[in-house]
Amino acid sequence: MRYISTRGQGAASTSKKRFCEILLEGLAPDGGLYLPESYPQVDDATLTRWRTLSYADLAFEVLSLYVDDIPADDLRTLCRKTYTEAVFGTRAIVPLKKLEDGLYLQALSNGPTLAFKDMAMQLLGNLFEYELARRGEELNIFGATSGDTGSAAEYAMRGKKGVRVFMTSPNGRMSPFQQAQMFSLMDTNIYNVAVDGVFDDCQDLVKAVSNDLVFKRKYKIGTVNSINWARLMAQVVYYFAGYLQATTSNAQRVSFTVPSGNFGNVCAGHVARMMGLPIDKLVVATNENDVLDEFFKTGIYRVRGSADTHETSSPSMDISKASNFERFIFDLIGRDESKTADLFGRQVSQIGRFDLSADSHFPEASSRYGFVSGKSTHQDRLQTIRDTWKRYGVMVDTHTADGLKVALTHRTPGVPMLVLETALPIKFAATLVEALGREPDRPEKFIGIETLPKKVKFMSADVSAVKAFIAQECGY
Repeated sequence: MRYISTRGQGAASTSKKRFCEILLEGLAPDGGLYLPESYPQVDDATLTRWRTLSYADLAFEVLSLYVDDIPADDLRTLCRKTYTEAVFGTRAIVPLKKLEDGLYLQALSNGPTLAFKDMAMQLLGNLFEYELARRGEELNIFGATSGDTGSAAEYAMRGKKGVRVFMTSPNGRMSPFQQAQMFSLMDTNIYNVAVDGVFDDCQDLVKAVSNDLVFKRKYKIGTVNSINWARLMAQVVYYFAGYLQATTSNAQRVSFTVPSGNFGNVCAGHVARMMGLPIDKLVVATNENDVLDEFFKTGIYRVRGSADTHETSSPSMDISKASNFERFIFDLIGRDESKTADLFGRQVSQIGRFDLSADSHFPEASSRYGFVSGKSTHQDRLQTIRDTWKRYGVMVDTHTADGLKVALTHRTPGVPMLVLETALPIKFAATLVEALGREPDRPEKFIGIETLPKKVKFMSADVSAVKAFIAQECGY
C-alpha cells in the first residue's frame, strides 16, 4: 500500500510513501492530504468472515489492508492493547442502541474522554509510541481542537515516551467540562494553548506550522487532527462494526448519519463505502455553521470568516473551514491532483470559496457517493433532546441531537439508519439542563473536574509566537 497527496506530491512512483512514513507527518509537503493510491476492496466472503470477530480483531483486519510496514503480529497486538473492555467499558466497544425499528444510535463515546475521538486517538497513541521507539526518535504533536479532539489526544498521549502535545483551542468557546478535561492535565508532556479567536484560527495555525517545512523538520512536528490519515483510517473500523451489528446478511444496506464540522468522521464513512461496505446514504448533519450543508445542496463551498462563525450549543461543530473535506473532493473530481490544488491551494486560500455547481462531477456526490445533508439549530437541538428523552428514555448530547434531527428527514423504509453518537451528554450539561431541567449523569471519575487547577497558556493567533513557544518548550 502506497500513499499520495491530494495535490500531487507522491504521484510519481518514486515518491509514493508507505504508512509509517506518513503516520508521523500530518500534511503532505505540498499542503495536501494523504490518501491511499487506491482503496482496498472487501468482498462478500471477507465481510462474512468478519461477522464473528471482536472489535479489536476487526480493527486489525481493516488496518492491515492499509498498513504493510508494521509486522502483522505487532499490529494485532497494538489493536488488542487499544480496544479493550477496560478502556471502553463494553465488550462490543461500539454497541448499537435501538431507539425504534430501523433507527439506532451507535455508541462511540465510551472511551476515556467520553467522545468519539477516543476511538482513533487511543490507537494513535499506541502507534506513535511504537513507531517512535522503533526509530529512536521523538515527536511534537501540534493540533487544534474545537472541543473533543484535544482532550482525546491528550489522554491518549499523556505519559507516552517520546511524545509532546501542543494543543490549541479557541479561548472561551468550549464547554466548561471540555476545557476542564484538557486544562486540568498536569502531565509534563502536555501543553494547552488557548487562542484568541475561533477554531478555524487554531486550524490555520496548525496548517501554517505544518507548511513551514524547515521548522516542521527541526522540531519534529506531527499532527493528530483528522488531516492525519492514520486517525481517519482507525475511524473506518466502526462503520464496519456498526454495519455488522445492524445486519444479518451482506445483501442488506444501511445508512449512517454523522454530525460533522471538519468532515473527518463522515469521510471515514466515505472510505468504508469506497471499500465496498454496503452503505446506502451518508447523511452529513451540521449546526448553524452550515458550510458543508450548503455545499451538498448547491455545489458551492464557501468558507466563513471568524466573525461569521456562529457560537452554538454544539460547539465542537463550530467550524467553517472543513480541513478534511479535500479528501472527498479529490475523489469526487476524479482524483485530479492539479484541480484539487487549484481549488484548495489557490481558490480557498485566496478567495475563500469554490463553485462546483456546474461541474459534471457534482451530481455524483449524491448519486455515486451517497452524500445528503441537513442542518439543525439550537431550538432543533432542544426539541430533539426532549423528544428523545420522552419517547425512548435516552439522553443525547447536543451534537448527537443534531444528527438525530437530520437523520429523521433522510430515512428510507427498510434501510436501518445508524446515527453516530459523538459524545456523552455531561460534556454539554448546560444545554441538557435547558432542555430537560436536569443535569446529565456524570461518571464518578469526572466529579468536580471543573474546580481542578488548570495549566494553560493564553496566546493570540500569531504563528511566530506559537512557533517560539514550541521551540522554547522543546529546548532544542
